[in-house]
Amino acid sequence: MAENLMTRTPRTSPAAHLATLMAEAEVTGARAVSLRELPFAVQIGLRATPGSASARALEAALGVALPARHGEVAGDGAGEHVLWLGPDEFLAVDVSREQSTGDADALEAALEGLPGQALDLSANRTILVLSGPSAREVLEKGCQADLHPRAFPVGRGIVTAVGPVPVLLHRSGEQEYRVYPRASFAEFLVRWLVDSMQEFRQEDVL
Repeated sequence: MAENLMTRTPRTSPAAHLATLMAEAEVTGARAVSLRELPFAVQIGLRATPGSASARALEAALGVALPARHGEVAGDGAGEHVLWLGPDEFLAVDVSREQSTGDADALEAALEGLPGQALDLSANRTILVLSGPSAREVLEKGCQADLHPRAFPVGRGIVTAVGPVPVLLHRSGEQEYRVYPRASFAEFLVRWLVDSMQEFRQEDVL
C-alpha cells in the first residue's frame, strides 16, 4: 500500500514553488523579458575521450555526435542535444520529454566493456528559460562571459556563472537562454533573475 502511495506522489521541481513569482515578474513591451522553469528534462552525464571507441559507441546510441570543442552544442536544441562541458565530459539533454527511469540504460549498455560513463543527472540540475528582447541584458548584470551575439551565437553553450551561481548557459534561440543551476541553487538564482528583471518593468511603466 505504501509503495502504491509513493508511486502516485507527483514530483516537485526545484523551482515549482516560485512559478507565481516568475509569472508576475514578466515584463511586456519593447523591452520584454520572462522567466520560467523547464522541469524534469532528461539530462545524462557522459564521459568519453573524443574519437575513442567509447565515444563512437555513445554517438551510435544517441544518434548525435559528441561536440568537438568548447562551447559547441550538437544535435537538436528543441529535442535531444549534447553540450560540451570539458575535453572528455558532456551533457546529453532532451527537452522534448520528461525524465523517466531507465533513460541512461541504453547508453550504459553501449559502454559495456569500454571506459567511460553514462549517468542520469536529471535530478542534479533544473533548467530556467529566460526569454525576450531584454534577456541578454538581464544575464549581463551578473555573467562575466561575453554574451554578445558575435561571441555567443544561437546554439552555443558554456560553463559560467550568473551572479554567484555556477551554471551551464545555452543560448537556445535569438532571444532565449537556458540556464542550468544545480537544484540546490535554483531558488537563489530565480530570485536573483527576477530582481534583475525589475529594472525593465520600471522602464516599461515610464
